[in-house]
Amino acid sequence: MHLRRMKLKCAWLLLLLAVSVWSVPIDRKEVHQEVKDGEQEESMDTGLYYDRYLREVIEVLETDPHFREKLQTANTEDIKNGRLSKELDLVSHNVRTRLDELKRQEVSRLRMLLKAKLDSTNTQSLQMDHASLLKQFEHLDPHNQNAFEAKDLELLISTATKDLENYDAERHEEFKRYEMLKEHERREYLKGLDQEKREKEEQRMQELKDKHRQHPKVNAPGSVAQLREVWEETDRLDPKEFNPKTFFKLHDTNEDGVLDEQELEALFTKELEKVYDPKNEEDDMMEMEEERLRMREHVMKNVDTNKDRLVSLDEFLKSTEKKDFNTAKEWETLDAKPAYTEGELQRFEAELRDKEEELKKRADTLRQEQELLKERGKALEAQRREYQQAVLEMSQRQKEQPAVGDGQPPTGPRGELQFQPLKHADKAGKVAVMENPEDAQVRNNLPAEPPQNLPLHT
Repeated sequence: MHLRRMKLKCAWLLLLLAVSVWSVPIDRKEVHQEVKDGEQEESMDTGLYYDRYLREVIEVLETDPHFREKLQTANTEDIKNGRLSKELDLVSHNVRTRLDELKRQEVSRLRMLLKAKLDSTNTQSLQMDHASLLKQFEHLDPHNQNAFEAKDLELLISTATKDLENYDAERHEEFKRYEMLKEHERREYLKGLDQEKREKEEQRMQELKDKHRQHPKVNAPGSVAQLREVWEETDRLDPKEFNPKTFFKLHDTNEDGVLDEQELEALFTKELEKVYDPKNEEDDMMEMEEERLRMREHVMKNVDTNKDRLVSLDEFLKSTEKKDFNTAKEWETLDAKPAYTEGELQRFEAELRDKEEELKKRADTLRQEQELLKERGKALEAQRREYQQAVLEMSQRQKEQPAVGDGQPPTGPRGELQFQPLKHADKAGKVAVMENPEDAQVRNNLPAEPPQNLPLHT
């Protein structure tokens, strides 16, 4: 597999991008047959926030014959110092196009991360300078956001090298904080108990600690005793036929000529099972992973002479010739020495108190804002009701008032028409009664004064 040959050269990648080895296969033919049948090998995440981008760039570069050839002849220094990046100008147009697309996707992803970060901090930025903001990401060139150039490959290699070298240190720090938090919660829990219950709980916890410490002897990782134990109990081979070279080739599960960090960690499973069991209350699986990391670092420190985070066959065989290989002491597990000091725990608890106080203040502020919103909601509800009442009264008045301008006079109880005298104002401003038109006509036909000397009837 080409990616495996690349893995041999790319020490800066920690070889986490190829095959993740979690168990030691016994039947090599069976393993190869499974791979041939198309079973996908599990990949190990590097833990980098740009892990996917890194993987995809490597996969695309691996498809170019020229780059792959240069990679096979390059050494670790050529990769780290950027000489290999110059070969990017000679890859095919199709590869460059795919790399350009990968970079545009990565820039788009980083922009979304930046926007999410700004939104979470309530930062108002109507015009964000993405080019300036992208400078905080060191694994790509922010000045050219649409094309993947030699500078991008050089930055990707150098940044991955630096980040992966610091990755183990960050994992140790996270574990220390985990242990301090666990102890802090234990102490806070005991404070809430009365004296009798506290004494019983402290006794129970001490018994669990003592039980955890009662485990078989743990062989030092990389020692002859540890390797022989794997040879006999895991590989099921004759202890009299133990051979370091055969052992190396047997556990180089992908046959790339080196033992990477995952292949090494797989060798420690037998020792870890002596101390940690997920079924036991006293055994913490987080501690087991920290123990595994410590074992791997111990082997790398003593065996990896060129510090490329790989163990070659030559390095492995030379380590078996050292005096410590045959006379290594018993491995000291995590319970032999605390992961933190009392002073570190006190500073950690002070930090927790500060954060708790800050959260309380934020909670009080949110509570006050919630009460204010409730009051505003009540006021708006009262205004809404007043408005609805006003609309209802207006509608009722419109229904009670007679229709105007329909040309129909009012009717009486029997349906007969009724005419009401209209009123008008005279010149003096007095209100006069308006007559019906017929009454006015009759009145106009009468003489102004009654006739004189009319005959009297007797």
